[in-house]
Amino acid sequence: MKIEIQTAVQQDYQQVWQGFTRELFLALAPPLTPINLLRFDGCNKGDEVHLEIDFGVSKQSWCSKITEQQTSADEIYFIDEGERLPFFLSKWKHKHRILKQKQGSLIIDEIDFESFGGWGSFSLYPTLYFQFLYRQPIYRRWFAEN
Repeated sequence: MKIEIQTAVQQDYQQVWQGFTRELFLALAPPLTPINLLRFDGCNKGDEVHLEIDFGVSKQSWCSKITEQQTSADEIYFIDEGERLPFFLSKWKHKHRILKQKQGSLIIDEIDFESFGGWGSFSLYPTLYFQFLYRQPIYRRWFAEN
């Protein structure tokens, strides 16, 4: 299944790219699902992010690798793909796009995921959608014009 969330921010797209840090990653974490960030290399090809998600009754590992990163005159993007995923996911591909605008930038989260079985993806969609929608005000504050 696919999810796309767009967020307009006030900073230049190159400044936004520079702001995709460990600190931003932690700020974007959903409040109801405690995570322990074990490793954050960055957002360049070959970098890895390792998490431990605490669901109360169990802890799940999530390891993603940055498989692609490109920069052009109008856009910067990177793609993280899940290599080790929590039990409820069988596929994860997240393209983070930062587009240059006349004023500011547009951050686009494009998520392509699958859960085991068709109904699993369908039932997981609302939770994931709202977790990424939750990021919008954080992005706006983080990348407000200084």
